[in-house]
Amino acid sequence: MDRQPTPDTTEPREKSPQRSPWVLIAIVYLGGVAAAMSLGKFASVGPAVAGELGLSLSELGWVISAVVGVGAVVGLPAGYLVRRFGTERSLITGLVLMGAASAASVWAGGFGWLLTARGVEGAGYVLVTIACPALILRLASERDRGTALSIWATFVAVGIGLSTLGGGVLGSALGWRGWIGLIAALTLAMALVVWVRLPRGSGRLVAAGPVPKIGALKWPAALALAFCLGALVTIPVIVLLPTLLIEEYGRTATAAGAVTSVISLLSALGGLAVGVLLRRGTPVRVLALVGLLTVPAAWLMYGGAASLTAAQVGAAIISMENGFLGALVFAALPMVLDRLDHADVGNGVVAQAGSLGSLLGPPMFGLVVAGPGFQALVPVIAVGMIAAVGALLLVGGRAARSSTEPVKAQPR
Repeated sequence: MDRQPTPDTTEPREKSPQRSPWVLIAIVYLGGVAAAMSLGKFASVGPAVAGELGLSLSELGWVISAVVGVGAVVGLPAGYLVRRFGTERSLITGLVLMGAASAASVWAGGFGWLLTARGVEGAGYVLVTIACPALILRLASERDRGTALSIWATFVAVGIGLSTLGGGVLGSALGWRGWIGLIAALTLAMALVVWVRLPRGSGRLVAAGPVPKIGALKWPAALALAFCLGALVTIPVIVLLPTLLIEEYGRTATAAGAVTSVISLLSALGGLAVGVLLRRGTPVRVLALVGLLTVPAAWLMYGGAASLTAAQVGAAIISMENGFLGALVFAALPMVLDRLDHADVGNGVVAQAGSLGSLLGPPMFGLVVAGPGFQALVPVIAVGMIAAVGALLLVGGRAARSSTEPVKAQPR
C-alpha cells in the first residue's frame, strides 16, 4: 500500500496498478529476448562466417563482441536519450535498428561491413536493454516489481541459449546468411508486436520531472559497480568452459559445446530465484550474501585436484550465481532511486557497467590462463565477487532505509 505523503514535497514512490499487466510485461520481456538472440547469433555459425568471409579469429571475436562494446561506451548517455524520447519509443527504435542491421549483415562481403552492422546493432541493443526494465518498472504494481525485474534479468541467458541452440540446427539448414536473416525477421516482428500491443499513453511520453544529477546516481552507481564486478568474474567462466573441458578433461568440441549451452541456461534459474525470494520478503542484504557461493564453486572448477564432475558442478553454480546477482541488481534499482522516473538513466548506468564487465572479463581471464594457468583464476574470482557482494551489502542497507522514508514524487 502506498505511504501517505508529507505536507509539501514528498509522497509515495509512484502509485501503480494493484494488478500487474503480465501480458504486457511478457511482451516487453520477449523484446529483450529477441535482442539477446541477436547478441548471440554468431556463436554457432562463427566458423562458417569466418570461412566464407576470410576472417581471422581476432576479427571474428570483434564481430561477436562489438554489440557489448558499444554498451560499455555509451550506456549512460543512452539512458539520458531514452529519458528524452520515452521508453516505448526507444524500445521500438532499438528493435528496428537491430533488425535492420541484422538484415544488412546478410549481404556482408567482408569484415568492415559486418563490423559496421554490428555497431549499429549495438546501439539498438543499448536502447532495448535500458528501455525494457524502465518500462517493466512502470507497468508492474509495487508488490510485483521485484519479481518482474528478476524475470527480466534472465533475458540474456534465455536469448543466447535459444540463439545457440537454434543457430546450431537452423544455421546448418539455412546457411549462416539464412540464419542471420531469420533473426532479423524475428526482431522486426517483435518491434511490430511492441508497437501494436503496448498501450498508447505514458509509455510513449518523455519522462517527467527533473533530469537526475550526478548526486542522484550515487546508489545506482554502487549497483552498477557490483554488476560490473559480478559480470567480470562470472561470464568468462562460461565463455572459457569449452576450452577448460577440451584442454583439461579431453572432451570433444561437440560435447563441450553441448554442456556449455545447458550450463549457461541455468543462469535463468538464478534470476527466477531472486524474484521468488524477494516476493517472500527476503532482504537485499541477505540475498547479496548468496554471491559468496561463487568462491567455493570456483575452487571446484579450477582446484588442482578437480574432477570433470566437480568442474561441471562448479560451472553450474557460477552460472546460476551470474543470473542471481544480475537479477538482484535490477530488482534493487527501484529501491534506491530518488525518484522512479530516474529509472531510465539508472538503467543506463547499470547497463554500461554490465557491458564493461562482460567485455573486459574474457580477455582478462585469457591472460591469467595463458600465464599462471587455470588455478590462478580462483583468487581472481574470489576478490572480484567479495567486492561485488560488499557493494550489494551497502546497497541493501540503503534499500532497507528507503522502505521507511518518504520519497520524492514522480510528476504526473
